[in-house]
Amino acid sequence: MTTAPRSFSVMSRNAHDAIIDQLRSCKTQEEILEFEEWFNSKVKDLPLYSVISELLRNRSISRATASKWFETLIKDRDNKLSSK
Repeated sequence: MTTAPRSFSVMSRNAHDAIIDQLRSCKTQEEILEFEEWFNSKVKDLPLYSVISELLRNRSISRATASKWFETLIKDRDNKLSSK
């Protein structure tokens, strides 16, 4: 018998819903990156990519939505690294 690892929740359901709504309202990559910058400045112990991962694990968002957000975050990090 196999068991799935227990999921963990680092934020309340209301906080998750608010983050999902805010990210879904972002229409451009720039808006997503602005939200990431704001989020990471307010929540010091939990980067946005971790929250997105948790939302994906909990099936609160679709794979396509998470993919769009992750791609934006990763491309931005790649651009920053290549410009150094």
